[in-house]
Amino acid sequence: MSEPTPKQRLDKWLWHARFFKTRSLAAKVVSGGHVRVNSAKTSKPAQAVGAGDVLTFPQGRAIRVVRIEALGERRGPAPEAQTLYTDLSEPRDSVPPAPRFEGKGRPTKRERRKIDLDRTRELE
Repeated sequence: MSEPTPKQRLDKWLWHARFFKTRSLAAKVVSGGHVRVNSAKTSKPAQAVGAGDVLTFPQGRAIRVVRIEALGERRGPAPEAQTLYTDLSEPRDSVPPAPRFEGKGRPTKRERRKIDLDRTRELE
């Protein structure tokens, strides 16, 4: 007879893997129906998850897709938490593009005055 695979609460695993700052915040996202386990919506924070399950959930403005590799024993440091999952999300740019004024950086006072004049002319 084979042993049953170990399982853990979904909200607890999300907290151990450091996707959410508090366990209650993780539970709120799950109970709001924003988390999918193996492409099935779940609204129970006590949903049992184990190794091999794929989770899809929002984090900030991004949608994260992760595969659970291991269950957490504690909420440890970030490098330890990153061993609990494999990120399947699309890679995103880590540095947002800096705002530029015609590719020259910050506008000078003279250029700002010209911009302001152009804006007032558009209103007329």
